[in-house]
Amino acid sequence: MHDAPSHVFLVSDMHDHDEIVRLEAELRAAKELINQQDILLAHSRKIFDRSSLAAKIGVWECSLPGNELAWTDVIYDIFELPRGAPLDRDTTLQCYSKASAEELILRRNLAIEQRSGFTIDAEIVSFKGNKKWIRITATVESEDNIPVRIFGMKQDITEQKILLDRTKYLAEFDLMTGLANRFQFQSMLSFLCEAYSEKNLFGALLLIDLDGFKMVNDTLGHSAGDEALKEIAGRLRHVCREADMVARIGGDEFAVLVARQFNSNSIERLAQEIIHTVRHPIAVCGPSLTLGASVGVAIMGSCSASDIFNMADRALYAAKAAGRNTYQMHEPS
Repeated sequence: MHDAPSHVFLVSDMHDHDEIVRLEAELRAAKELINQQDILLAHSRKIFDRSSLAAKIGVWECSLPGNELAWTDVIYDIFELPRGAPLDRDTTLQCYSKASAEELILRRNLAIEQRSGFTIDAEIVSFKGNKKWIRITATVESEDNIPVRIFGMKQDITEQKILLDRTKYLAEFDLMTGLANRFQFQSMLSFLCEAYSEKNLFGALLLIDLDGFKMVNDTLGHSAGDEALKEIAGRLRHVCREADMVARIGGDEFAVLVARQFNSNSIERLAQEIIHTVRHPIAVCGPSLTLGASVGVAIMGSCSASDIFNMADRALYAAKAAGRNTYQMHEPS
């Protein structure tokens, strides 16, 4: 038996060596690629974490049917819990206001039943006692049509909610007196007139103009006039507490909407009470002053909002022509 030539082993060894080198190069390349991907992933995670923190948005997950919770750090911060603290769904539900908890449970159960999702804004009190508003988005994940988890995001929208409420308040209320403003009054009047024309209900509009108010501004100054308006607004709010709206619709002009089942006699008594309460002395900047009130009343019927307002306005001028500090009724024909 002859031994194999040495050069055959050399060729085989060289082939194996080249293969090893190639494999090692591929392994290094694969490791480098994985390393680069890890770097990119870490960078993306850092961007997500920072963006999530800046936007106050966190990710949550709840297993089904076990209800085991998992939160990212931002949600711990929203609820003011130490990051990584053990979570219990029943305990966290106690943070929600009654109305928000009821809506959350209803929407969650419906989403699980329909294999769908939902978005709601909820009011909570954090574990440190701070009131907050959060926006919750949720999606149900199923396997073989069986819900296995529900997950989504929670965002702190407290500042947004405060700004929205403030904007809405500025749009609907008079800043000085806190009464409804002209815009809200006109919207309510239009709504009531439309409803009354359809259902033949009873209601009334009372327009009030202060007598002698210009003298307050001229003699005591606008600051005193503002204080007088605030005082009168408070009195009207009290005496008209059974009314549906008390509004300031101009400088010293007010309006009262009564949308309940009152009769003409009760409306007249209300007008008399308004005149009586306005005539009480007002202590402003030292001296006491007395204002009066002229009231025009229009009974709502099958008329438009502008018609009702014009009728009340004509009645108001009739009250002023009758000597002021009185009221006049104008009923639709």
